[in-house]
Amino acid sequence: MLTTVYSSCIKGVQGHPVQVEVDVTNGLPTFALVGLPDAAVKESKDRVYSAIKNVGYPFPMQRITINLAPADIKKEGPIYDLPIALGLLQSCKLLVPTFDLKKHMFIGELSLSGNIGAVRGILPMVLCARDQGFSHIVVPRENASEASMVKGIKVLAMAHLSEVADYLLGSFHPIPVSDTGRILLNRQPDPSGDFADVQGHHQVKRGLEVAAAGFHNVLMIGPPGSGKTMLAKQFPTILPPLTMEEALEVTKLHSIAGALPLGTLMTQRPFRSPHHTITKSGLAGGGAVPRPGEITLAHLGVLFLDEMSEFNRACLEILRQPLEDKCIHLTRGNIQTTFPSFFLLIGSINPCPCGYFGDEIHPCTCTDRQRHQYRQKISGPLLDRMDIQMEVRSMDYEDMVQKKSVPDSSTIRKKVEVARQIQLDRFSKESYGYNALIPAGDIDRFCSASPSATHLLEIAFRRFKMSGRSYHRLLRMARTIADLDGSHRIEEGHMAQSLQYRRMDRELL
Repeated sequence: MLTTVYSSCIKGVQGHPVQVEVDVTNGLPTFALVGLPDAAVKESKDRVYSAIKNVGYPFPMQRITINLAPADIKKEGPIYDLPIALGLLQSCKLLVPTFDLKKHMFIGELSLSGNIGAVRGILPMVLCARDQGFSHIVVPRENASEASMVKGIKVLAMAHLSEVADYLLGSFHPIPVSDTGRILLNRQPDPSGDFADVQGHHQVKRGLEVAAAGFHNVLMIGPPGSGKTMLAKQFPTILPPLTMEEALEVTKLHSIAGALPLGTLMTQRPFRSPHHTITKSGLAGGGAVPRPGEITLAHLGVLFLDEMSEFNRACLEILRQPLEDKCIHLTRGNIQTTFPSFFLLIGSINPCPCGYFGDEIHPCTCTDRQRHQYRQKISGPLLDRMDIQMEVRSMDYEDMVQKKSVPDSSTIRKKVEVARQIQLDRFSKESYGYNALIPAGDIDRFCSASPSATHLLEIAFRRFKMSGRSYHRLLRMARTIADLDGSHRIEEGHMAQSLQYRRMDRELL
């Protein structure tokens, strides 16, 4: 007898429906599993056999053929254990559902005892079920909070194969999971740390405020111990919180990558800080079936590259295309995948190999040739994509002991949120929402400047021989500074401050 049970798989960052076709016929006992399964899927026959036996049903000693359609998509993981078990029980008429299962989707890994275990990537699969018109989806209980974020479909959380069987027989009536995702989002804690804990560096803090408001990339250069890493790690405390739609998108990506702790949601903007020994595939993503890398896991958040010059240059060059396109295209064999990668890049570097070039306290021991070679580790095109380039100087004793009142993170974040709302209103009819994303063709429309500001920009452009990309980034950054000050147009002071944050560009080093 042929039975079809519906499940799902992950293709890139999207869910895709899968038909689990189970056919049980008379013949020598065999168990064939086809449909491009990986090793974990092939091993499901042993898990399903033990789970069915331990729940109390006899396992059919007949010819069993299972097809996972469509057969041209690679099937990964143990997520098909539950639908395979249900298909077998129905094909042998050991389980006769009291209702049609065409509107139900089933996802879950089975233990040998019949317990239903959590799987990764549950969120895109629930979204797929809803978009495909399914009315119910049965998921592992441990994935309930993640699955409940999706509206328009009833999520049924089960813990054991026997519960699913009783549900199909009509003797068990589970209550659909409530929307715990939105409850958790409303209760999200503030990020740890505070800008008020960092003494001095007022100009650098202002630059980070501008970066948070307009989503501008940042490069900090300074000697060891000057506070670059501390400032970067406090940066998430001034970022606007995730909206519900953004939280859904970020949670989906981390779920696919298996980087989402069970029973949790991504309620804060990601902050990824990979080690400088990371490989190209670790940064960009990869694998036989492409998985998200660090730049995708930092989507809608921050990618912090500490000691940026120590990273492999080939890895750094990978960042150029995602920084422009806000996505990355991967090709592995005959599989082409596109992952989103709209992140704010923060990099920190030392000015030279010894780290003390230009420092007023420690003398530099490097030669001019060593400094030149050190700066060549970061290419000009990549440096050109860093909107804000700031020098972080060493702290003196007076800065360390002064008790001067400084704005805390909550105060700065409120200013950032006001500037962010200005941008949302300005770009309400556009496909982008941040000043950093204004296309070159819209610069004149949205970045109107006063005559004095325009004159100042012209002088700087000619003197420092700026590229067209630098010119546009200056205007976008000046637009953000004007938004923070509540100004409708870019004034000379805004342009001067914008130029100040470009002084570490390669032409000025």
